[in-house]
Amino acid sequence: MSTLREYLKQKRAALLERRAAASDGPVPLHATVTAEGRSGVRRIRIREHQILSDSRADFAGYDLGPGSPELQAGVLGSCVTHIFLIKAAELEVPLDSLAVDVRAEYDPRAQLPGNTDVPVYPQNFRYEVKIDSPASDEDLARLHAEVERVCPILNLIRNPQEIKGEIVRV
Repeated sequence: MSTLREYLKQKRAALLERRAAASDGPVPLHATVTAEGRSGVRRIRIREHQILSDSRADFAGYDLGPGSPELQAGVLGSCVTHIFLIKAAELEVPLDSLAVDVRAEYDPRAQLPGNTDVPVYPQNFRYEVKIDSPASDEDLARLHAEVERVCPILNLIRNPQEIKGEIVRV
């Protein structure tokens, strides 16, 4: 497999097989995050994978990984990219290259007393998709519309849901 077009053929076959074997019901998602002593680095564990999240030096970090707002931008970009691949494979839209650039803003003044007008969350998310493809503008517009319709993280950010939290003493 040497090109993105060849990969999309493999992706299409996997997608069709996965849909044929799909079970009903949600797929559980699980992540565990621990704070490391002395450094405060957050170690994110998902399945057999680990990701480090850290602060910059100006916030008592060691810059060993991206901060949480940066990770959110990366997660959005990863999801948009993956859904572009899935939908391109499904719709048989040939792609020679694909890159997604995500930008957002986070204002640390939100955590200062009296700044109730400053949002405490990243905002102004936007993304740019750079595609090299022989597909028509109409096919690329249809592909983009499908990505916007079904991308889980994009739609989570657009349509937030209630999140429940609790404290458990150990």
